[in-house]
Amino acid sequence: MKWTVFGVLIAVMVTAVSTWFWADSKLNHENVLADYPGRPAAGKGTNWLIVGSDSRDGLSESQMDTMHTGHDVEGKRSDSMMILHIGDNGNTLMSIPRDSWVPIPEYKTSSGKTLKATTSKINSAFANGNGRLLVQTIELNTGIHIDHYAEIGFAGFAGIVDSVGGVRMHIDQDIKDRDSGLDLKAGDQTLNGVQALAFVRQRHQMADQDLGRMRNQQKFLGALAHQAASPGTVLNPFTFYPLVDSALGTLIVDDDCGLTDLGSLFLAMKDVNGGGGKTLTIPIGNADYRTKTGESAVLWDTNKSKQVFDAFKNDTAVPDVK
Repeated sequence: MKWTVFGVLIAVMVTAVSTWFWADSKLNHENVLADYPGRPAAGKGTNWLIVGSDSRDGLSESQMDTMHTGHDVEGKRSDSMMILHIGDNGNTLMSIPRDSWVPIPEYKTSSGKTLKATTSKINSAFANGNGRLLVQTIELNTGIHIDHYAEIGFAGFAGIVDSVGGVRMHIDQDIKDRDSGLDLKAGDQTLNGVQALAFVRQRHQMADQDLGRMRNQQKFLGALAHQAASPGTVLNPFTFYPLVDSALGTLIVDDDCGLTDLGSLFLAMKDVNGGGGKTLTIPIGNADYRTKTGESAVLWDTNKSKQVFDAFKNDTAVPDVK
């Protein structure tokens, strides 16, 4: 009897260790947090930069049609950007408007080409220099040291949602959006991968357009993390293994990020969704700033945003700013 119990324990340990190494091997690491002159020093707590890109990698022609993503789009752009601060004074998820008008530092690409410093919309940093230039641009403009980085594209996002059996959401009002293909009735809904992608992308029914979309993104990511981190998902091999395969196989993280770090990320997101943390958008000074070329951009409120950035850096309570 003792040997039977011992054998079962050994088998469980071997399975757990094997699963850990299998899951860890799925991670796609990139050197996006390389040091550079003038980089902000690490502060208290942990700061994640979470990026949702419009990468079509991994999508078939029919999937692009179903998801209304378009076909003739090369490369990738940042569809959403958030900083998640994990600290002793509560966890805070802060969205960054992709049209934020900010200084972008000089950058040398992997091919050796030098991009001159400029002022532009913040999503152009990602489009031109991928995650590394985006990190440097955010650090330059906020003074917040980014400790970890996570990026996921369209295919990976939809795959995660489907692997957990969809995500339960409360929809405040009917949504019918031609551009994203979203057609939902008000009330409690379980969104599949295609619907979820459309939900976090659509903005045309929002009075404040992109700012409203960011609220939807925060709300949905919290609900997704809550479901993905639930015992019913983690302890069920029929959901756990597909989740790991979908999530980690399409996720891009920094070189130092491991499974334990990702676990902390999901738990913090779950905490924010459960009311134990806070969500906000960088305080806006002008949501319709007109550039020299006449296009609309977003200017941050200098004083209010500094209060938030300082709280992130010092791990103090984030003030209520609007």
